[in-house]
Amino acid sequence: MAWIQKLYETYEACSSMVGYSGEEGKRPLLPICHITAQANIEVTLGRNGDFLRASVIPDPHEATTIIPCTEESASRAGKKPECHPLCDNLQYVAGDFTKYGGVVTSGFAKDPEEPYRDYVKILSDWCSSKFGHQKAKAILNYVKKKRLIHDLVNHKILFLGSNKKFLHKKERKKDKNRSDIFDVVSDQGDAFVRWRVEIPGELETNLSKDNTLWHSWTQYYLSTKEKKPLCYVTGNDALLSTQHPKYIRAKGDGAKLISSNDTSGFTFRGRFLTDAQACGVSLEVTQKAHNALIWLVGRQGKVFWVKGDGGRKQPALTVVAWATSNQKILQPTESAFDIFPEFAELPSDEAVTAYTAQDIALKLRNKILGYKVEIGETKDVQVMAMDSASKGRLAITYYRELKGSDYLERIEKWHRECAWIHNYGYNEEKHKQFSFVGAPAPVDIAEAAYGERVDDKLKKTTVERLLPCIIDGQPIPRDIVESTVRRASNRVALENWQFNKTLSIACALYRKFIDDKQKENYSMALDPKRKTRDYLYGRLLAIADSLENWALNKANEDRQTTSARLMNRFAERPFSTWRTIELALSPYKARLGGKSKKRQRMIDEVKDLFEPNDFTNDKRLNGEFLLGYSCQREFLRNNSETLKEKEEVNEENSRNN
Repeated sequence: MAWIQKLYETYEACSSMVGYSGEEGKRPLLPICHITAQANIEVTLGRNGDFLRASVIPDPHEATTIIPCTEESASRAGKKPECHPLCDNLQYVAGDFTKYGGVVTSGFAKDPEEPYRDYVKILSDWCSSKFGHQKAKAILNYVKKKRLIHDLVNHKILFLGSNKKFLHKKERKKDKNRSDIFDVVSDQGDAFVRWRVEIPGELETNLSKDNTLWHSWTQYYLSTKEKKPLCYVTGNDALLSTQHPKYIRAKGDGAKLISSNDTSGFTFRGRFLTDAQACGVSLEVTQKAHNALIWLVGRQGKVFWVKGDGGRKQPALTVVAWATSNQKILQPTESAFDIFPEFAELPSDEAVTAYTAQDIALKLRNKILGYKVEIGETKDVQVMAMDSASKGRLAITYYRELKGSDYLERIEKWHRECAWIHNYGYNEEKHKQFSFVGAPAPVDIAEAAYGERVDDKLKKTTVERLLPCIIDGQPIPRDIVESTVRRASNRVALENWQFNKTLSIACALYRKFIDDKQKENYSMALDPKRKTRDYLYGRLLAIADSLENWALNKANEDRQTTSARLMNRFAERPFSTWRTIELALSPYKARLGGKSKKRQRMIDEVKDLFEPNDFTNDKRLNGEFLLGYSCQREFLRNNSETLKEKEEVNEENSRNN
């Protein structure tokens, strides 16, 4: 129950945000006994319940509406869904629904007036109680007139056919200059109605934002419940909840974290006699905790979607980290570019200077210090991951509570040890690609390991496996590293941008892998003194690739180099393949003449660094060869102008001599 306690504390600390999302388009932090719904029609009434006007709501962001609910209506499903107390579909709020051909839900077929009667009853009970609200009374007065459909037709919100029944969508001639109800629903009878009430002297007409109305409904609803012992979270007697909220990961998500009311399955049988013994959480605590979680997931969490039944996307693994005190917190699913764009942005067309782990460590430390000051050393940070095996049940698959300073240190360690130079950063505001230095995002690692078209389930499973590496400091799984190295080595199977992205991620993972395993830290800059076989073979391949590519560019030939085409074979049998690559360089050396002497000397210098037995050893290369290849390639790219000047001077001298 620790997680629900922390979420409850978060809600209490963020109570000033109730009713607001903090970011446009995100789900708001809801008051208790309220949910959000997507409204299709907005009806404006006068203080006595007079119909004033109505409009269709075409914008999905504006359509999100906070509405009162009961426990049953918040989790409604089946053939006879419970009605909401104030705003709902036409079958509930319109007394003349069936008169115009409206078809009620199948469970109400024998008594089509039942949903309307239920709606009027619950609204009447609320309005007649001591907690009744003036605006709710105005709505009650209007719906009792049973003329909502009639008024909406008169104001051209709904449309009837020649038989005075609801018009079908395919029978409606669309006016391209005006949005209508068929832009938001396919069947007019499914439209959801929300209300505005205009009362002289009151500025707030939108019921979705009227906190006096929220308070009125909450007080009334709680007054209808009896106190029972015992809330497991607070330890006090309270109104226990039997219907815990859903829609946690996304709108329409039916999976619940708590579900103990299944008396026919195996939910609690064998351990407890009743559901209350299995799980006793008060209505106030569960709604505040779930509302806080929904708000946090929408605002800063990461939801991974998978293909479900019928090919429809459905939410799966969801990861969110938060501070109970509501300070801004770094997310473990973000890349270095997402977290530190201000120092990570390096224009891709500019030379990237040689980076070392020390450079990154210094910048990260300074940045993290800012977060530590904001969060504080002792404030709690929680990391939660959730996933579901079925549509109805949601499980917490990962949960950690850490002090703010510990959490930030682990994030810093991940981005320091798993860092490399990446060139696939993209700033959507500037529409420009950037290079950045740091750790890749877990989802990018999954795509690098298994391809851009990786199965959704494998992708989210990979992210789930990487989470303990980031938060708990566990070693990166070897199979993920090897798979990424193998894909990066197979250059002919990748587009150029895919190869560059996979290569930099493979280098970051292998660097982290060796650091975990051998406590050896590779520099991100070229290390000319390193004499390991795999590293030197990587350097040789990069120099050969650069020489041939230079010759091809001068001849305006656009094709892959021999080194690129044979890279996979080179990784499997480097010594024998190198002979093929080196022989293939001869015509390009001849084409460049004296200009290629510098690179030829570099090849000789690298070969001289080999131990004799290492160079002739033809066994498979490990991921270190990608580090050597990447470092040498960056060195040649950043010093290309200097090298060309030297080579042109050499060529001039050779002619004079």
